[in-house]
Amino acid sequence: MKLSFLGAAGCVTGSKYLLEVGGRRLLVDCGMFQERDLIGRNWEPFPFDPRDVDVVLLTHAHLDHCGLLPKLVKEGFRGKIVGTAATLEITAIVLEDSAHIQVEDVKKKRWRHERQGRKPGHPVVALYTPEDAKVCEQHFSSAAFDQPADLGNGVTASFYNVGHILGASAIVVDAGSRNESRRIMFSGDLGRKGRPLLQDPEPPPERTEYVQIESTYGDKVHEDPAMMERQLADIINRTRKNGGNVVIPAFAVERSHELLFFLNKLMLEKKIEPIPVFFDSPSAISVTEVFQRHAELFDEKTTGYVRDGHSPFEFPSLHLTRSVDQSKAINSQKGGAVIIAGSGMCTGGRIKHHLQFNLPRKESTIVFVGYQAVGTLGRLITEGAKEIRVLGEMVPVVASIARLEGLSGHADRDDIVKWLSGIKDKPRETFVTHGEPKVSVAFAAFLHESLGWNTHVPSYQEQAELG
Repeated sequence: MKLSFLGAAGCVTGSKYLLEVGGRRLLVDCGMFQERDLIGRNWEPFPFDPRDVDVVLLTHAHLDHCGLLPKLVKEGFRGKIVGTAATLEITAIVLEDSAHIQVEDVKKKRWRHERQGRKPGHPVVALYTPEDAKVCEQHFSSAAFDQPADLGNGVTASFYNVGHILGASAIVVDAGSRNESRRIMFSGDLGRKGRPLLQDPEPPPERTEYVQIESTYGDKVHEDPAMMERQLADIINRTRKNGGNVVIPAFAVERSHELLFFLNKLMLEKKIEPIPVFFDSPSAISVTEVFQRHAELFDEKTTGYVRDGHSPFEFPSLHLTRSVDQSKAINSQKGGAVIIAGSGMCTGGRIKHHLQFNLPRKESTIVFVGYQAVGTLGRLITEGAKEIRVLGEMVPVVASIARLEGLSGHADRDDIVKWLSGIKDKPRETFVTHGEPKVSVAFAAFLHESLGWNTHVPSYQEQAELG
């Protein structure tokens, strides 16, 4: 058994692991790199021949885990892409949205370069088109939670619900006979207990020889969610009093929907006055429909809200903006509003227009609710930049900037260790990935100290021979 670390190694994004086992070549995730200094990797040839990959196993539908699937198919992959039903439904939405944004961004960049009379240092081309994304969907094959999917040659994959986003899974691959079996677990992104909307992560299997574990927040312990609710209410009340907008860059999947849950809850509890909420993301609106089709994955609290007629996805002041004209009209809104738009790291999409309008306004507040990768526009803002480039123009950062870490969908350091402790037999090796380098190293040391496990932080394109 051989494992190659082709993404999310030495960085957070670009999740991609090539597992060679039982005569099969399995690719676990095929994500897009989003750190600014690593984005160029997305256009490079894959470090393997896509035609030689038998199956792709998909942990969940975030772009840094699924974003290069159309490119993989375009360059020769002919096998199945296997994930849970909810994951594949959301992936289709995310990939088509990504393709549209890429095509539009290319047009705008070319126009700006022509207007400014400058030549780019590299070709400005989209990774794939909406048509490529549609072709990719023809390879989708759904798998049920907790039921081994046969991958051929005695190799199976089982999907465990980890509660990060709708349909998100840890994937356990088994190979060989009962007497000489090999097992490896890929965590994907691990969710948190006690979060709204989704069920808590289910325990991992009690035995596995090898583990790949994420470490996005491996050096942090999240604040109490109750504190986050109070902070959100305070931000909205203060900003509205000042006559500004609360602008929230949010991922189309999950964080946007958790925000709707909390906004609805705060209004029901009269902790904030009813306020216009603009959900300005066509893909997120489409994802809402997937949520409604998979209510079996809701937690008891959310199920109760829906049963009592208080769906978090429907309340009187909520405005769903699908069209470009509707999106543009938001900035003429008087009296203050909450604007939720993608993308979560401000790397593309409609959020850029709202930043361009609101960043120069001292009465507005920009609220970040998720991880911001190194070099992204969101990271620059949260690190205190006084001026940033948005849509080709320099914009002063005058608005208030706030972070709500309590809304993160990633497990923190203690959450991860507690979840892993459900594995009763000590694994041979645990590979710590999906984190900034210093964070992964710190978490690997903490995990070794806490559980006594052998840990290793692999580098990009490193290969490991697993006995």
